[in-house]
Amino acid sequence: MQYDRIDARILEIVQKNNRLTSEVIGELAGLSATACQRRLKRLRSEGIIEADVSIVSPKAVGRPIQMLVLVSLERERSDIIDKFKKAIKSSAEVVNGFYVTGDADFVLYITARSMEDYEQFTRRFFYENSDIKGIKTMVIMDRVKAGFAVPIEAPSEE
Repeated sequence: MQYDRIDARILEIVQKNNRLTSEVIGELAGLSATACQRRLKRLRSEGIIEADVSIVSPKAVGRPIQMLVLVSLERERSDIIDKFKKAIKSSAEVVNGFYVTGDADFVLYITARSMEDYEQFTRRFFYENSDIKGIKTMVIMDRVKAGFAVPIEAPSEE
């Protein structure tokens, strides 16, 4: 997956606002709208742009309770890890899931309508899974920053 300085500029622009037209993005990046569309299509097909999404307020849609949950598995076996990854992907309550190093095996970002709702989720998702050794829940008091933007470094000119 290669990208150049112009691609880097396009990526910076669409990470801030992906609703801009190709004309506006092209103008900001120094391209025609058609050239910009071609580059965006390539960036998507090569997987550099993974998705075009909107960041939704959990509170605004009735899910004000947010948690980070550290999950430790009983054993680190590839089949158990793969099975848990699949469970994470199929759960609507799990907004983000990360397989990590350190004290836990996974870190999950979960939203719920209420603490009772979260308790029911934990019973169903964690306690009924014999491969889970333990969980540690941290309730989020304030979402200080939410986004998916990553720093983009333009490749050096050689």
